[in-house]
Amino acid sequence: MRGDLRDTPQFAAVAEYLRRQHKAAFGRPHDVAEPHITADGAHVVVTGSVLDDLAGAPRTALYTVNEGRLTAVTTATGSARWGRFSPDGATLAFLSDRAEPDVFQLYLLDIGSLGEAVAAPTVPGSVEYAHWSPDGRQILLGVAGLGADQAAAQGAMSNSPIDDLPTWHPLIEEGTRSAWRSLWLYTVGSGDLSRLSPERMNCWEAGWGGPSTVMAVTSDAPDEDAWYRSVLTSIDTTGGESRELVRSQFQLGLPAGSPDGRYASVVEAVCSDRGLLAGDLVIIDLASKTSTRVNTAHTDVTCTQWIDVDRLGYLGQRHLDSVAGIVEAGTGALTELVSTELSCGGLYPEGAFTSDGRVLVAQSAYHLPPQVALLGGGTGDVLATTHHAGSDHLSSLAGSAEAVTWSAPDGQRIEGILCRPAGDGPFPLVVNIHGGPVWAFRNAWSMKSLWVPLLVSMGYAVLNPNPRGSGGRGREFACQVIGDMGGADADDILSGIDALAERGVADRSRIGLIGASYGGFMSSWLVTLDQRFAAAVPISPITDWYSQAFTSNIGGWGNTFLRSDPEEPGTMAHARSPVLRASKARTPCLNVAGANDQCTPPGQAREFHQALLARGVESVLAIYPQEGHGVRAYPAIVDLLTRIVSWFTTHMPPDAKTVDGHPNIDSDIGSCAREGVRPSRGIDGHHPEEPRMATADGQHIRRRGRR
Repeated sequence: MRGDLRDTPQFAAVAEYLRRQHKAAFGRPHDVAEPHITADGAHVVVTGSVLDDLAGAPRTALYTVNEGRLTAVTTATGSARWGRFSPDGATLAFLSDRAEPDVFQLYLLDIGSLGEAVAAPTVPGSVEYAHWSPDGRQILLGVAGLGADQAAAQGAMSNSPIDDLPTWHPLIEEGTRSAWRSLWLYTVGSGDLSRLSPERMNCWEAGWGGPSTVMAVTSDAPDEDAWYRSVLTSIDTTGGESRELVRSQFQLGLPAGSPDGRYASVVEAVCSDRGLLAGDLVIIDLASKTSTRVNTAHTDVTCTQWIDVDRLGYLGQRHLDSVAGIVEAGTGALTELVSTELSCGGLYPEGAFTSDGRVLVAQSAYHLPPQVALLGGGTGDVLATTHHAGSDHLSSLAGSAEAVTWSAPDGQRIEGILCRPAGDGPFPLVVNIHGGPVWAFRNAWSMKSLWVPLLVSMGYAVLNPNPRGSGGRGREFACQVIGDMGGADADDILSGIDALAERGVADRSRIGLIGASYGGFMSSWLVTLDQRFAAAVPISPITDWYSQAFTSNIGGWGNTFLRSDPEEPGTMAHARSPVLRASKARTPCLNVAGANDQCTPPGQAREFHQALLARGVESVLAIYPQEGHGVRAYPAIVDLLTRIVSWFTTHMPPDAKTVDGHPNIDSDIGSCAREGVRPSRGIDGHHPEEPRMATADGQHIRRRGRR
């Protein structure tokens, strides 16, 4: 594989594929998240992801719904997100980095009159979330100090550089390398700003627990590993006193309380990543100090909102479905509002409730572009959609998606989503393995993936499995991966491949693997267990649990989930490290990493690459110099997809066919080559994005302009 692909017809074809997908929506939202609605349902706000061109990462902007259209709330530069209406519906609070890139501060906008938003006093750091007090007099701010770690789902880099140092200056670490997260109170009437949380208390997330109490998930250290041992803490807003309410062997999140302060709520879950929380809903009667684990009809709860003093709304995942309901806090009585095969939310279901019990969601499916919908009361109203000509083009190429199930070797029922081209199989099959491991696929627009619809358009079937350890199946199912990562969950995936081959869907001679984070680990691991695979693309992988323990910002999590001490020889850290089984591999591997990834550092991909080369196995290493956990910005995305396409077409070429009467990407590549198409300067003019490559013979290809 060439180091610099920008002048190749493959790069041009992938760039054109992406441009056709996004061009019609340049300057408009192509995805929506963080929905919020006033109690009476009169006003709606969502955060939209916006591309102005195929350059850089998407910005975010706030949108409201106006006559069936998404209308921008503000026109200022920078990004805006997290719109939240005041309890009386008169004021919109939101976060924006218009003053300083990537540093978000609080702004307030009177929705009943014209004019630009007014900035609140600046806090020392970047605001991650904001919540109105029940009486609307104060706003609680969750603030990450500059230099704080981001979660893996956010890219696993620091949120902002804290020093303006010359390029030659060393990186200095002393103790923890992450800044602290704190809580602040902004008083709307006076404009006063004050710190609420004490020093040396790290506050990961928080919500109001009545008029003068805040419920927070806290730890005694700010590093990512400390989150896994966080506790639920109540903090009095008048005197600042704090007390621990709940401590668990599992993880805690979504802290909140009823508006009158009688009840507190929290979700307890087994988690592999901060921000990916799906588990049991617990309600605490603060007067009697008793807690109740709510029966949510086997739904893993992922989002909560107190509607009033007695009712708690929730969303979650049950198997492959998105679910929403309301719990009566006093009795535990449950009313399920929605259960749908459509995806409702982002990585997990999320939404916002009205006082009459409807829920606002960002809804999508593999062939349904994201839309804003108000569900419940026996109806489902689509308020606005991101649909445009580019989404029609993508749908025309992306084949179909269907839920599939199969039996694991031990009889466990495993679920997944199969995306496939039109026509009869068998197809070359790529298994797309999710991260986590505690996360789960749902039927969502493009499977929320850069590569799934692209591969289907080329004639590949793509299996998106939810092996044991995935969310949506309850705690017992999720816990089965603890102490056995790469064990029974690997068998779940292998048995899924066998099932699709037996059903005539998959061609046994053309099976590939791709996945990021834990999916990267599994893509590396499976090629050492089974030699059936024709090609693999591990992205942001873990390949050596020993070095991961001492270089990752969540090394402690890895030791816990392995139930292994890296100082003890022969433990699971050894037995489940792909790099230590490279002699068993025969599969060509394209290993991908971000140079700034603190979660799965790039050395993980490099170790496996070099171990494969030492065993004579074909391998290429691509490290993207400006990326963290995953590749998130253009033109690096174009480069990554080009390498993925080239890798699979080289080692397990698809059949020459069209998809639903449209030419697949191979045809587009041929057309680009014949017509001499080359990417625009917006795509190929950013040399710092070009990855540093290591080829199969170990030769390094450095980016132009670097010494």
